[in-house]
Amino acid sequence: MGTFNHLRQDFPILDQQVNGEPLVYLDNAATTQRPTLVLKQLMHFYQTDNANVHRGAHTLAERATADYEAARQKVQHFIHATKPEEVIFTKGCTDALNLVASTYGEQNIQAGDEIVISVAEHHSNLIPWQQLALKKGATLKYIGLTPDQELDLDQAKQLITPRTKIVAVAHASNVLGTVNPVRQLAELAHANGAVMVVDGAQAVPHMPVNVQDLGADFYAFSGHKLMAPTGIGVLYGKAALLEAMPPYQYGGEMIGEVHQQTSTWAPLPYKFEAGTQNIAGAVGLGAAIDYLNALGMDQVAAHEKELVNALLPQLLAIPSVTVYGPQDPAKHTGVIAFNLGHLHPHDLATALDMEGIAIRAGHHCAQPLMEALNVPATARASLYIYNTQADVDRLITAIKKAKEFFRIGTGETK
Repeated sequence: MGTFNHLRQDFPILDQQVNGEPLVYLDNAATTQRPTLVLKQLMHFYQTDNANVHRGAHTLAERATADYEAARQKVQHFIHATKPEEVIFTKGCTDALNLVASTYGEQNIQAGDEIVISVAEHHSNLIPWQQLALKKGATLKYIGLTPDQELDLDQAKQLITPRTKIVAVAHASNVLGTVNPVRQLAELAHANGAVMVVDGAQAVPHMPVNVQDLGADFYAFSGHKLMAPTGIGVLYGKAALLEAMPPYQYGGEMIGEVHQQTSTWAPLPYKFEAGTQNIAGAVGLGAAIDYLNALGMDQVAAHEKELVNALLPQLLAIPSVTVYGPQDPAKHTGVIAFNLGHLHPHDLATALDMEGIAIRAGHHCAQPLMEALNVPATARASLYIYNTQADVDRLITAIKKAKEFFRIGTGETK
């Protein structure tokens, strides 16, 4: 333990006090902090290279274009896409998933078709398919959970049929801390003629990802969850699928030729990048990938696993604490959702904030999952590379303090 303890000095925001206590930031599933490397790269871009891309022959435009396209290549190699043209820059993971639903989905879903997702999906990988199904007269089917609150693969085998056209599932849950069997789901989808859409927002920052090995036809993730700026995301799509899809938006940059009554579209990836993109955001994403590559994604995953091994058993040992998702640390990512007795998660989060500890409380944009778990909301602590054993200890101590303060468990047994 402690391999990454030195990383805290790379994140200036962590060096502060909240309510008179040193900050412990455990809301990484919502957004991560940015290292100095990324902040400096953003400043360097704006101070030296800032110009619009692809549109000018002058030196700054050429530099900006080179920076932007270099970031695309970094993403390609990071997720193991076959070529950079398969990497589309978007506003975020939500935007990327909406792009697929609004283009591929609009083009290929007909009345009577089926779309299969899981009950544990984030709303960004649920509502686009729900609304597409409603619009087209298709059926939206939900894969449920096993008693251990993992995705029920046996049920998935029953739900995915020749009528299924799209299977859309998160690579890793933003509540349950599970890693879903994407490769097996992709095999089921492909055997039935469907495409596999993967929400990778909670996976790409935390573990090695190979979209080809996973069998993903589309794979979406956001930059701000892996230390990049907000407002930048990625859609990976297999080139043949992207080629056949209509544009998502219209305007500058995405055109081939424009005449008064007709237009043609630019080749990939530019067909899907209308208007001035978040150029600095892409540069920042490239810098964040550089930072993670220097650490090694295997080491990133190992560090988080050490922290989970330290946190989860201690959390489970506190009377009146309920943890959602697998209770075996080996099956649990660094996202841990829990409740403390009858205490509302918002009250617990407020109590922890008074101790300088930042967690998330609410339904985590996963209301159907909350319904399945029969709870209105949960507290959620989520770990990342700059968290330490000391952070884990602070969290456990603060939860025990809150338990005593609110008299949770008095006169009851767990």
